[in-house]
Amino acid sequence: MALFIGIDSGTQSTKAVVLDLEARRVIADARAPHQLIDGLPVGHMEQHPADWTKALDQVIREVVARIGPAAAEVRGIGISGQQHGFVPLDAGGEVIRPAKLWCDTSTIAECDLITRRLGGPKAALRRTGNLILPGFTAPKILWLKRHEPANFRRLRHVLLPHDYLNFHLTGNYHMEYGDASGTALLDVRRRTWSREALQAIDRNLANWLPPLSPSDRPSGILRPALAARYGLPTGVIVSAGGGDNMMGAIGTGNVTPGVVTASFGTSGTIYARASKPIIDPQGEIAAFCSSDGGWLPLLCTMNVTTVTEQVRTLFGLDHDAMARAASSVPAGSNGLVLLPYLAGERTPNVPAGSGVLFGLNARTLSAPHMARAAMEGVTLGMNYGLRRLAQLGVKPREIRVTGGGAKSAVWRQLMADIFGVPVVAMVEDESAALGGALQAAWTVARTEGRRTKLADLTSAVVSVNESSRCVPDRERTRHYQKLQSLQDRLSSTLRDLFREHRGLLGG
Repeated sequence: MALFIGIDSGTQSTKAVVLDLEARRVIADARAPHQLIDGLPVGHMEQHPADWTKALDQVIREVVARIGPAAAEVRGIGISGQQHGFVPLDAGGEVIRPAKLWCDTSTIAECDLITRRLGGPKAALRRTGNLILPGFTAPKILWLKRHEPANFRRLRHVLLPHDYLNFHLTGNYHMEYGDASGTALLDVRRRTWSREALQAIDRNLANWLPPLSPSDRPSGILRPALAARYGLPTGVIVSAGGGDNMMGAIGTGNVTPGVVTASFGTSGTIYARASKPIIDPQGEIAAFCSSDGGWLPLLCTMNVTTVTEQVRTLFGLDHDAMARAASSVPAGSNGLVLLPYLAGERTPNVPAGSGVLFGLNARTLSAPHMARAAMEGVTLGMNYGLRRLAQLGVKPREIRVTGGGAKSAVWRQLMADIFGVPVVAMVEDESAALGGALQAAWTVARTEGRRTKLADLTSAVVSVNESSRCVPDRERTRHYQKLQSLQDRLSSTLRDLFREHRGLLGG
C-alpha cells in the first residue's frame, strides 16, 4: 500500500484527502474552516497565516485518525494553496503582518507605479509575460514598502501561501515555477526571476525570494516533531506543491494539451495545459507555468460563489431552493443582467468595479430572477475570458468543472448553454487536494529513481462523472451570446464611473 495526503488551503477552508494509489481512490477526507479578517477598508482582503497552519494541522490529524494503522504507509504530502497571496517573514521566519490575498484590490496605485517603472504594459509583458495586476503578489510587496515602511524594513523572506505551509512542514524556504509565475515577478518564458520586475520594487528583493525549482523536486522532508504529532512515519516527503489552479489541473487530468478545466469556487478560473508559453498580447489571459513542467494559460474572475452565496443568503434560500428558484426563470432572466464585480474584477481588469443589476423592473425584482441572474452573471464573466482563450488557440471540446458551482445540475446546464460546449463534473470534486496527492506520488517516484510520468498517474486515478454531463441547448446558447454582448458593453461603459465611485467609498 502507498498512501499520499493532498491538501488544498483555500480562502474559506483547508481540505485534506488521502489517496490510496494502488486502489486508485480517495479513502479519507477532512475539512477545517478559516475566515477573512473583518473590518478592513474597501479592497483590503487579508488572513492570518497562523489560521492556515492551525487548519492544516487539524485536517492532517483527522485524516490520519480515519485511516488508522494504515498511516504507516503514508509516503508523501502535496499542498495546494490560494495563489498570489503575500506572506512576509522576518529573518527568523516569523510572520510580520497578515497576508494580503489574491482578492485584495488595494494595490491599484502600486500596479500603475510598477508598470510605469517597467516602461508600460507592453514592456511588462515582455519582461514577465503578464501585466501587473492587483491580484498578483508583486504590487502587494510594493504596497508594504509604501504604506508600512517599518514592517518592510523587517522583510527578509517572501513566500506564497502554499510555500508558507511547506515551510511549516519542512522548515525550508522554497518556490516552484507554477505558483511563482503568479507573482508577476517571474519571466515565465525562461522560468527565472525578472531582474527588471524585482528592481521596480526594491533593489534587495532578489535576496528575499526563495530558490526556484522544477515541480517534481521535493520541498523537503516532514519535520520529525510534526510527524510524531500527526502520527505519521519519519521520512515523509513534502512535494513542491503549487497554486490551487496548478494543482486543480493535475487533479482533473489537465496535464496534456486538449483538456480544459473550469473551477467555480470563490473565484472562477478556466485553464488548459500547454507545451509552450502562451502570452496574451492584451494581457487578459495569465501566462502561468504549470506545476507539471509545462505552462497553464489561465483566465481568472474574482466573483463566483461569493456572489451566488450572498444572493442565496439574502433571500434565505438553501442550495436546493436556490436551484429551484433559478430554474423557474427562463434563460436571460427576462432581461435582468448582473455585473458581478462585488470584489472588483481581474478579467476584465476592473479592480475598482462594483456590482450592478441592470434591468430591474416590477417583474424582475424577485428572488428567482436574482438567483438566476447571479448564476448567469458570474458564468458570463468567465465566458468573457473563455472567448479570449479561444482567440489564443485554446478551444475546448468539453470543459471539466470543479468547485461549489459544479455540484448544481441547474448551474452545470447553464454553464453548458453559455460556454456552448459540453460540461462534465469530476468523480472526485476536491481536485486541488487530489492534485496535491498525485504530485506527491509523482515526486516520490522521481526521488526513488523511477521515471514515472504524471500523465500515467492522472489517467489511472482521475475520472469524470458521466452522469453529470450537460450538453448545450443551441437556442439558449444563441440567446446567451446576445446577453454576453450586453454584459460586455455594460462593463466597458461603466469603468470610468467605477473609479469615481470607489473614490466616494474612500478606497
